[in-house]
Amino acid sequence: MSEQKNKTFMLKTADVKTSWFVLDATGKTLGRLACEITKILRGKHKPTFTSHIDGGDGVIVINATKIHVTGAKEAQKQYRYYTGHIAGLREIPYRVMQKRKPCYIIEHAVSGMMPKTRLGKQQLRKLRIFAGAEHEQAAQKPESAVI
Repeated sequence: MSEQKNKTFMLKTADVKTSWFVLDATGKTLGRLACEITKILRGKHKPTFTSHIDGGDGVIVINATKIHVTGAKEAQKQYRYYTGHIAGLREIPYRVMQKRKPCYIIEHAVSGMMPKTRLGKQQLRKLRIFAGAEHEQAAQKPESAVI
């Protein structure tokens, strides 16, 4: 009697089919939207997920200016960076960043949830964020995603 053993499925790079999704950020909470974007970029929404292969899809986010945060984060959240000079720590409040670079807010949240590896950086390159309702990614033939 021969027993058939189930084998673990491993996606191969040649079998990857990438598609693009459009997500509308209007009225969405920042962290919840970033979590959904990360899941799509990594490919965890597919049954063929393999951790060491880039099997994820591309994401186009529109209306980045209309995202909101909960609680007191709008008044208290700070974006910090260091210039490299002595006493060069800079802090930018959330409200100021939302006026200056609304796309950076989503990009920063998503990059914090992605793996800090070469594969994570490669997957993050498939993220496009636009402040308004129009995007210039028609060549990718994106489909609307409901989250």
